[in-house]
Amino acid sequence: MSLFNSLKNDNLETWHSYTKHEFVQGLGDGTLPIDAFKKYLVQDYLFLIEFARAYALGMYKSTDLTQMRKCLSSAKGILEVEMGLHIRLCESWGLSEAEIVATPEEPANLAYTRYVLDTAMKGDMLDLKVALAPCAIGYGEIGAELAKQDGALDPSNPYAEWIKEYSSDEYQELAADTVKEIDDLGELYATDARYAKLSRIFREATRLEANFWQMGLEL
Repeated sequence: MSLFNSLKNDNLETWHSYTKHEFVQGLGDGTLPIDAFKKYLVQDYLFLIEFARAYALGMYKSTDLTQMRKCLSSAKGILEVEMGLHIRLCESWGLSEAEIVATPEEPANLAYTRYVLDTAMKGDMLDLKVALAPCAIGYGEIGAELAKQDGALDPSNPYAEWIKEYSSDEYQELAADTVKEIDDLGELYATDARYAKLSRIFREATRLEANFWQMGLEL
């Protein structure tokens, strides 16, 4: 079994608490309160700023040019594509980018992003990629599953554009590439002795992702 699948299967309860969270279900059927989505979206924009930093740190941690280019591509994808979706949606509700950036980070946001950055600072590229995996790969899984639901992509669903973004071929390819990268790094650097640590990193990052959804519901 690949490293990523082992990490996911060994932490499946935590993974499902994230990918099947009440917030996620509300996105699919359109019942999520708009104010909850707005709160999430603003915080996720701030979150992405820190994740772009994490990928920049990954460039420093890289051991070859291939890894450096992958981290650069991921950072550019966040800064030039993914954050654009957030701005478009926020502007449709009268929120400017300046107002979003001036918003304080919620404790759940701080806890998650700083955990990832701290893990990256202390560890190597594999530690960093495992800490990033729940976000990069999980959103792809969530988007693909939601897109299968009746009415999820219907224009009447206020969250259809969000679902389209993360169920798109482009994002699914990104998620698959991330799985492969973790598996490839695992073949180089993972050992039986190290697996327990990697599993803890994965489980904690996944738990913090679930907390991020919960934050959106706490209005």
